[in-house]
Amino acid sequence: MVLKKPLITEKMTGLTEKRQQYGFVVDPKATKDEIRKAVEDFYNVQVDRVNTMIARGKARKNRRSGQISGYNKAVKKAIVTLKEGSTIDFYENI
Repeated sequence: MVLKKPLITEKMTGLTEKRQQYGFVVDPKATKDEIRKAVEDFYNVQVDRVNTMIARGKARKNRRSGQISGYNKAVKKAIVTLKEGSTIDFYENI
């Protein structure tokens, strides 16, 4: 499974309204072509562009001593730009 979950944050909602861009958390080994195909097949839309980034895991600190006790997992994110006239509604199946 290439797509893990959609990113629904204030920043992504702003990009959706302005530029028709949608964010997803994806499999770390997924390529841009695989992400494009997965979004087109699952949401039945046309993808114009795919940008990816790897978000580094944040350090977890011990509250008592302040020492770093580990890290959260790193995730790969994809920002998908749709072609004109295509939209995705994440809330339609709720």
